[in-house]
Amino acid sequence: MDKTMASAARAVADIPAGATLAVGGFGLSGVPDTLIRALHEQGADDLEVVSNNCGVDGRGLGILLGSGRISRVTGSYVGENKEFARQYLSGELEVELVPQGTLAERLRAGGTGIPAFYTPAGVGTQVAAGGLPWRHAPDGTVAVASPPKETRVLAGHMYVLEHAITTDYALVRAWRGDRHGNLVFRRAAANFNPLAAMAGRITIAEVEELVEPGELAAEHIHIPGIFVQRVVQLTPEQAADQQIEKRTVRSR
Repeated sequence: MDKTMASAARAVADIPAGATLAVGGFGLSGVPDTLIRALHEQGADDLEVVSNNCGVDGRGLGILLGSGRISRVTGSYVGENKEFARQYLSGELEVELVPQGTLAERLRAGGTGIPAFYTPAGVGTQVAAGGLPWRHAPDGTVAVASPPKETRVLAGHMYVLEHAITTDYALVRAWRGDRHGNLVFRRAAANFNPLAAMAGRITIAEVEELVEPGELAAEHIHIPGIFVQRVVQLTPEQAADQQIEKRTVRSR
C-alpha cells in the first residue's frame, strides 16, 4: 500500500516514447514541474499530451515542448507560448483544441468509466462540423483536419457526442498526500489536477507535504488513492518553486 517513490526520476523512469499523458495544472498553477523536469531528463519523446494548456516558454510543459518531445496536444488554451504557436503553424505539432468544460468532462468521464457523452458545447461550430486544423503542412495549408462528430436532438435541443479520454500516465501536483495515494489539492491548484489523476492508467503525484495514512480527514480528500499509483514527496525547495505567470499589481 505504500506508493511512495524515492525520487521523481524513479517515478517516471518507465514512461516510454509515444506515451499518452494527462497533465494537471492551469497556466502555471498546480503544474507538476518536478515530474515534468524528471521526464525531460529521462528523454522520452513523441509524447501525446492532454492538458488545459502547454505551459509557457521554458516552464511547465513548455520544457518538453521546447526540446521537441511532444508530438500532439489536446487542450483548450494555447496562448502565452510562442514556441507552441511556432511548432503548430509550421506543422511540427498536432493540436486538438477542445472547449474547456468539454475537456474537463472528457477526462472525468474517462476516469469514471463513461465512454462518451452528449454536450451542447460546440454545436453549430467546427467543433461539431469538423474542419478545425489539427496539423498544418510546412507550406501553411491544413494537413490534418478534425473529423465531423455525431450530433443528436435530445429533448428538443441539439447536442454533440464527445468521447472520454484515458491516458497511459498522468502527472499531477497536490498540496498534501499520504502514502496510500490519497490527495488534497489547495485552492486554484485543484484546477485540472483531479481530472487528470482520474484519467491516467498510471497516475504519478508530486506532493508538497507527505503525511501518514489516516492523517487526512476522509471528507477533505479530493482524489482517493485508488486513482493514484505513485507518490513523490517534494523537497521544501521544490515545493516553494512556484512561478506566477502574470504578476499584476496596482500603482501606489
